[in-house]
Amino acid sequence: MGRNGLGVMNENEELLTDFYAVNELTIGGTLFPHRRCHKATWVSPDQQTENQIDHIAVWQHWRSSLQDVRAKRGADIY
Repeated sequence: MGRNGLGVMNENEELLTDFYAVNELTIGGTLFPHRRCHKATWVSPDQQTENQIDHIAVWQHWRSSLQDVRAKRGADIY
């Protein structure tokens, strides 16, 4: 999604993009250029397929407040 998104948009991503536009939201993760490994939030076991499945939605008024958005590699253990 967006200029710095990962891959090609499918129908669900187009619907989500339309929802963001109607509600004046910005997709935070696509505003900043990053290496491919910092865009993918899911990678297949054979390392051949990557997806960008986690997104942050920010009201366009607050867009300038974002400094950086990227995926962090590793397990979700806190």
